[in-house]
Amino acid sequence: MSAPENPDHLGTFWDHLDELRSCIIRILCIVALFAVLAFCFKDTLFYVVLAPHTSDFITYRLLGVAPFSISLMNTGLTEQFMIHLRVACYAGLLAAMPYVIYQLFGFVSPALYDKERHYAVRVVLASYLMFMLGTLVNYFLVFPLTVKFLGTYQVSSEVSNMLTIQSYTDTLVSMNLVMGVVFELPVVSWLMAALGLLKAHFMSAYRRHAIVAILILSAIITPTTDAFTLFIVALPIWLLYESSIYIVRLTVKEG
Repeated sequence: MSAPENPDHLGTFWDHLDELRSCIIRILCIVALFAVLAFCFKDTLFYVVLAPHTSDFITYRLLGVAPFSISLMNTGLTEQFMIHLRVACYAGLLAAMPYVIYQLFGFVSPALYDKERHYAVRVVLASYLMFMLGTLVNYFLVFPLTVKFLGTYQVSSEVSNMLTIQSYTDTLVSMNLVMGVVFELPVVSWLMAALGLLKAHFMSAYRRHAIVAILILSAIITPTTDAFTLFIVALPIWLLYESSIYIVRLTVKEG
């Protein structure tokens, strides 16, 4: 195992602090730049954000969902502007994420050994790809089904639904984050297996427990009474668990 790069020039604590500050400033500048661009392209940004609330969305058409109507409204004087700002910042962060990861990795990599650096590159890249995959699955599958059920659910025909734009966007962003984290399961499993903390036979032995946990998690993510929707949400998470078992088995063999 090779030593970290430049062992005689690791610098003092204050040198590292200055370097970290510069790294954070560069990251904030790029995120702000992408956020400003997203803010300027308001029509395109909110065309994407608001698409799942109409029955013309691609997911509904592929599933053959009957036409429906969901009304969104604004209830505050500054609410629409603040929502525009928050969504633009979130979009800017997603767009700048590769650069953010590159900068953070560049900051910590000189202190890593060659083997650690090799693992770190794989973990960082895989984590980013899986997080983005989870975000896409949520946008095209989980969130639309949630909006369709909860947005059209009525306790009585005399009570109409009018969702606030803040509730809609907050739910979309929070569910994106949840599904992004859930999709990190194969990466976390691989890392634990590489460190000798997880075995494939353990995951296989507790498969039934995992399925129950997946169903509970799916019910929390999409609080619907529709068994089909629950199945649609649980299926990709279960596939992630099964793929994690396979990844752990291969990792242990390589070790």
